[in-house]
Amino acid sequence: MVPDLAQSIAPTAAEAVECAHCRLPVPAGLIDPSHENQFCCNGCRTVYDVIHGCGLETYYRIRDTVDADPLPARPAGHAYEEMDNDVFLDANTAQRSDNHRTVALYLEGVHCAACVWLVERLPRVLPGVLEATLHIRESVVRIAWDPQKVALSRIARMLNSLGYPPHPVRNADRATRRRDEDRRFLIRIAIAGACAGNVMLASFALYGGFFNGMAAEFEALFRWLSAGLGVVSLLWPGAVFFRGAIAAIRTQTAHLDLPIALGLTVGTITGLVNTILQRGEIYFDSLTVLVFLLLVGRWVQHRQQRWASDAVELLFSLTPTAARRIEGDTVRTVPIEALQPNDLVQVRAGDNVPVDGIVTDGTSTIDQALLTGESRPFPIAAGQSIYAGVTNLSSPLTIRAQTAGAQTRVGRLMQLVEEWSQRKAPIVRLADRIAGWFVAAVLLLALLTFVLWMRQDTVRAVDQAIALLIVTCPCALGLATPLAMTVALGRAAQRGILIKGADTLERLARPGLICFDKTGTLTAGRMSVVEWVGDETVRPLTAALEAHSSHPVASALTQLVPDDHQLSLQATAVQETPGAGIRGRVDGRSLLIGSERYLAENGVTLPPTIARAAETLTARALSPVYISQDDVVVAVAGLGDPLRPDTSAALSTLRVGGWDLRLLSGDHRVIVSAIATELEIPADDAVGECTPERKRDWIDGAASAGPVVMVGDGVNDAAALATADVGIAVHGGAEASLAAADVYLRTPGLSAILDLLSAARSTVRAIHVGLAVSLAYNVVAASLAIAGIINPLIAAILMPLSSLTVVAIAFGAQPFGDLPKPAAASGTATGEVQGAPSFRVGDAFRNGVGPPG
Repeated sequence: MVPDLAQSIAPTAAEAVECAHCRLPVPAGLIDPSHENQFCCNGCRTVYDVIHGCGLETYYRIRDTVDADPLPARPAGHAYEEMDNDVFLDANTAQRSDNHRTVALYLEGVHCAACVWLVERLPRVLPGVLEATLHIRESVVRIAWDPQKVALSRIARMLNSLGYPPHPVRNADRATRRRDEDRRFLIRIAIAGACAGNVMLASFALYGGFFNGMAAEFEALFRWLSAGLGVVSLLWPGAVFFRGAIAAIRTQTAHLDLPIALGLTVGTITGLVNTILQRGEIYFDSLTVLVFLLLVGRWVQHRQQRWASDAVELLFSLTPTAARRIEGDTVRTVPIEALQPNDLVQVRAGDNVPVDGIVTDGTSTIDQALLTGESRPFPIAAGQSIYAGVTNLSSPLTIRAQTAGAQTRVGRLMQLVEEWSQRKAPIVRLADRIAGWFVAAVLLLALLTFVLWMRQDTVRAVDQAIALLIVTCPCALGLATPLAMTVALGRAAQRGILIKGADTLERLARPGLICFDKTGTLTAGRMSVVEWVGDETVRPLTAALEAHSSHPVASALTQLVPDDHQLSLQATAVQETPGAGIRGRVDGRSLLIGSERYLAENGVTLPPTIARAAETLTARALSPVYISQDDVVVAVAGLGDPLRPDTSAALSTLRVGGWDLRLLSGDHRVIVSAIATELEIPADDAVGECTPERKRDWIDGAASAGPVVMVGDGVNDAAALATADVGIAVHGGAEASLAAADVYLRTPGLSAILDLLSAARSTVRAIHVGLAVSLAYNVVAASLAIAGIINPLIAAILMPLSSLTVVAIAFGAQPFGDLPKPAAASGTATGEVQGAPSFRVGDAFRNGVGPPG
């Protein structure tokens, strides 16, 4: 008798024991009643022991205070000895004048303020470490240490033992220079803010004296104080606008800095003259506040551009930085920079391949999704080419290196990402296009005002011309775009949409062509049990046996038991044949799980009912995996890569919005054709077996009246993402796609793309309204100045009003809400997506379907 399912699983999650380190539920099989503390994995146990051994228990109190999300520790089994190699030290560290060295390391697993506290206690637990400063947003720690007292590999091992596997950050010197540049920019903003605040205080006193009278000596004091602070603000932090105006004149290009610099110059000169002569309005309150606001807008744009560049650099921090080089009878870990062509490299199961080369020994399966987008494991043997960045899944390999580092295929793809990112033509902002005409119009109107009033009174003519120049200062034009963009970017971030540059929203404001990768973008990007045919009682037995394998197929089958239960069944006598199947005993039964060939090699044949079910699964592009119990095949599982629940509805909404849709995938044509049919994409618009280079070329040659958009998730999409007018990386994507993309969706599914497009239209609409209001204000104000209705004092009061109006319009815009969100389909909680469309070639080699070309 098969035990009842309720007896073969542990208690529900409500009764589950929490891990003492990460607070996640502990699997029933790992609970040890003899110990007070329980752990969900050996990684958490190791990290817990290290933290307590170093006296850093306060970490847990801080973590509980900030209510951080549970995250299991994943220390790497790595000695980091390559970090002591002179080649590595020269390439990745800097030496200070006191003979100490500094290094920047990217840390995995950083997620809350408690992590910052723990990492920055490194000097306390490791003598020789002078300081450790962790930037939580970048997950980058900067360490200064004394090489005479502690080796860098020892520091790396300590970080790893704390649960933060480290990786070197390339171009650390460049990052330091950029930090210094950012610091100087922030200092300018701080100086501008301080000047504006103090000038406003002095102005309050002057305005009070204007209505109630003030002693001449105090009036002079406040005027000179305002003038001094105003000149400091304009000549120091405000100098950026004058430099921009001069550059625009030299290059004969229209730029908004021209009219801004003109208005600031006229206001400053007039204010200084009136301060010296002790008469009239001095304007420095308005001028300093506008300098401060404009600098804040520039800073926002500056950081958006910097984010994109930083992301490309951090990309390489997660690619292999070391390799196991075979030297005679020994294997030595060396930095990538030390490898030479023809070196023999050992790659263990589960490791990423560090070089491009030829396999000289070993047979295994590899995951090429990072490079090709191919979603199923691919067999590889001696004599075949292999590329850096793919993952070795099952057995050790020996590879003869051909290229390493930047010369590998993945390295060249990243170079293409950078090149195409730089080639993107920036959007010419509407405000900049207006700037040239605006300057000419204002100067002509000022001259006309002076001529008209000169017939009556020369002094009045000068005052009215100055009033016109001041009241029409185009600061609102300069604020309209960055303010609206800042509001939209902030609200998008709250909804899990991270946008690197404001120009992305401008590009997406009108429909065009949108191209989708398949694996991980339209589909979930991982194997799942789409259909189960046969004996239901062997499901928990299957999951228990497959828990002993790290193969992607095993990962899918272990999800056969609901997430809110933990397996209590134990498998024994487990034997795995890489790339074929696995066998063992569970609950007294002999199980054999794998391909038809694997079962045949073990003397097990398929009964007719199972064979017919397998043929049906194969016709649906599912991969059949057979389950034999006591030498009888009792079930077959159809594995595939199911569509995301909201994919179909999201694509339908995009069509209604006027977007043309294309499908570009590295998967086999059979799979691509099947998914295109399901999603109602014409066959001519679905391209299969696309290499990364072919995707890039296709995007480069695409013709569209609107923007060309690429949506993807992997390194194989990176060059296409960078080439497109707008690249969108979906949730769960590889670091390369995040670096190349203009937008990153932090929430699963495609619904966020609809939010993004809605935000783009609403934001551009708000910008146009802001610009229209600003121009209308300038027309009315200029007319009043020409007519003599406003004088310089009233002009100084009116000048900030247009800016305040633009601020109100920007914050009043509603970037989200134009498009309805598609209803998300619900799936089961077991990892099996019943009835969901799935696209995986079943038993690929039996049916003559090979890997992509």
